[in-house]
Amino acid sequence: MTEFKTAGGDVLTEEIIDALAEEAERGYDLAKAKRVTLGRPSLGAGGVSPRVQVRVDSELAAALRLRAKKEHRSVSDIARTALREYVERSV
Repeated sequence: MTEFKTAGGDVLTEEIIDALAEEAERGYDLAKAKRVTLGRPSLGAGGVSPRVQVRVDSELAAALRLRAKKEHRSVSDIARTALREYVERSV
C-alpha cells in the first residue's frame, strides 16, 4: 500500500483512511463549512484585479526595489501609482 501523509507530515493509517471515507459517505453539512478564499484580495470594489506584467531592464528593477524598500511600500504599489499617474496625465 502507498503511504499517504497529511500536510503536517502525519502518516495516514488504513484505519484513519477508512474513518475519513465513512465520514465522507455520511455527507457533510456545507452550511457549517468554513469558507476559504484563495489568492490575494481584490484591489477594487468590483472583486476583480486584472494582472498586468511588464519586463524592465535590470537597472530599473533594482532602482524600483530600492525605492520600494526606502518607502516601505511594495513594488506593485509603486508600479500601480506610476501607471495611474501616467495614464491620468496623458489623457
